[in-house]
Amino acid sequence: MKILTVLGARPQFIKAAPVSRVLREKHTELIIHTGQHYDNNMSDIFFEELNIPKPDYLLGVGSGNHGKQTGEMLQKIEEIVLKEEPDYLLVYGDTNSTLAGALVAAKLHVPVIHIEAGLRSFNKLMPEEINRIMTDHVSEYLFCPTDTAVANLKNENITRNVYNIGDVMYDAVLYNRELAEEKSDVLAVNGLEKKGFHLITIHRAENTDDLQNMKNILEAFSKIDTVKVWPMHPRTKNKLASYGLELKDIPNLRVIDPVGYLDMLTLEANAQKIITDSGGVQKEAYFMKVPCVTIREQTEWVETLEEDANILAGTSVEKILAGIKKEVTPSYRELFGDGKASQKLVELIENR
Repeated sequence: MKILTVLGARPQFIKAAPVSRVLREKHTELIIHTGQHYDNNMSDIFFEELNIPKPDYLLGVGSGNHGKQTGEMLQKIEEIVLKEEPDYLLVYGDTNSTLAGALVAAKLHVPVIHIEAGLRSFNKLMPEEINRIMTDHVSEYLFCPTDTAVANLKNENITRNVYNIGDVMYDAVLYNRELAEEKSDVLAVNGLEKKGFHLITIHRAENTDDLQNMKNILEAFSKIDTVKVWPMHPRTKNKLASYGLELKDIPNLRVIDPVGYLDMLTLEANAQKIITDSGGVQKEAYFMKVPCVTIREQTEWVETLEEDANILAGTSVEKILAGIKKEVTPSYRELFGDGKASQKLVELIENR
């Protein structure tokens, strides 16, 4: 088989790594990096340290309005698909790169494989939700991470070639956690004790683009004395500056530069609690068996809520504080598969 994989952001490369390792044992895979999220850390060392295949095509699309960005991707991906004539085109998740790859392939009659299919927040104000829905409806093979995702697709009359294989992100975490233990010194560098801090990540537009939300979030943080470590996303840093919001009144807050994936896994594994608005971090918290507080009104990962491993706190000061202070005893059942999603995925395609 010849498979063309379209990726657009660093988290997608990390998810793709375990799948690529299995695929390339018997088949040909070519990777397109659209450059949707340009990351200075996306250098040769990133791919070498994490044993991730380097892209075969770099499109350099960069940031921009949704229409401009997606349109440029459509044009460039189409040229590559026509040149390479793949048997399948594979996409991950819910970015504009995901949608662009899926649309190109569907119109050129190349079967689309969608990994992380069936996720729904049921909030169409989120561009990610639009991308998920449209990608699922043009995909030939839909690989879901949970039973909930399968049920979501069934509710939209998508039942053919739908499989719950578990979560490839769990595969990636299991593989890279060992690397992190060997290579990461982020705790020592920042003077952190194991289970002695809360880890914060805030970057979603629904929070950073809303002045009141950011005021509430900072006020809540100011009322928690525990050591708080915040690897701050450039988007968040710029927004705080534009709002004139300062962090000096938040006790025991340590704002650090964004960290690499191995350092992030180390921080997550050793945090007392994780406070985030990231879908990926919510799952990683579950995999690491660390309680999570999600500063959003909805989450795609409803299973983590049902397990009491994740608290959906919204953006009011009172609810954020209540979520952070709440003591929980999750069971951490095996909701996201057994860490062998990549093997199952490739076997299902091979036996099509």
